[in-house]
Amino acid sequence: MSKEKIQICEDLYDIMPPEYQDMVENATYGKEGRGWKDIGESKELIEQHSLCAGCPEAIAFRYVLASLPNPENTVMVGSTGCTSLVFPHVAVHNIHSLFGNQNAVASGLARALKVRFPDVQKDVVVLAGDGATVDIGLDMTMQSWFRGEKFTTICFDNELYANTGGQESGLMQKGFVAKMAPVGKLFDKVRLPEIAREAGCHYVACLTVSKPQRVEKALRNAIFVAREFGPTYIQLYTPCILEIGKQSMEGLDEMKSAETVGGRFVFKEYMTDAVKDFLADLEAKEKAQKKTAKKPVTA
Repeated sequence: MSKEKIQICEDLYDIMPPEYQDMVENATYGKEGRGWKDIGESKELIEQHSLCAGCPEAIAFRYVLASLPNPENTVMVGSTGCTSLVFPHVAVHNIHSLFGNQNAVASGLARALKVRFPDVQKDVVVLAGDGATVDIGLDMTMQSWFRGEKFTTICFDNELYANTGGQESGLMQKGFVAKMAPVGKLFDKVRLPEIAREAGCHYVACLTVSKPQRVEKALRNAIFVAREFGPTYIQLYTPCILEIGKQSMEGLDEMKSAETVGGRFVFKEYMTDAVKDFLADLEAKEKAQKKTAKKPVTA
């Protein structure tokens, strides 16, 4: 997708919502160096959403979309869950898969795009909840990693099934009691970042979305590495404030608490040695470009 391809047909322009008109005219498509700092200054790739007030997933969506390095050539693959309520409002090509098979769909999509557009870099990004990623879809998630598919998988970790009433998921904390898990979870939280590493992911990051700059860096790293090396994985803690008994303004505090020393979501990052060298070189080039851009123009 390019900015030209999303232009509104002249005959339909006057009946399109003004918010959509504004997004098409002023979104950050094609902007070099776009990122989370554009939020609130430039038109976002998400105009609105139907999630609960204060939902951390809404924050995460905004940071993820703002951080995509090439949204006009990105296709996102979602799955059934709270995230599927947002994708209809997103100005990026996306596919809604069946519950759990998002990585299988993304595998075929990434290969087809490579054949159809051999000279254009197309990014495929999977975004799904913990139920779709680690429970119902674990086999398809891991098989895509085993095959070395070149796309990024993002898990919005609610630590339960938020969309269907609060059942336990593999990523729920041991002993946590939810509305539809009254006896409490009996086993430990599945260590999916470690599984991703062992299953062949070249870059893995686990974090909350309380720090937008950190989310941006992790996502861009994951996408750039996926282009060159193979599968990458990001696990973002996005607690369901309704199911854990928090108020609408307490989601940020919950995430900050989870990332303190000894918390479940202390920032951790894994990458292969080859990826370390690749990202270091990429960072050096970006710094050189910024330094050149700051130099005064002489006559």
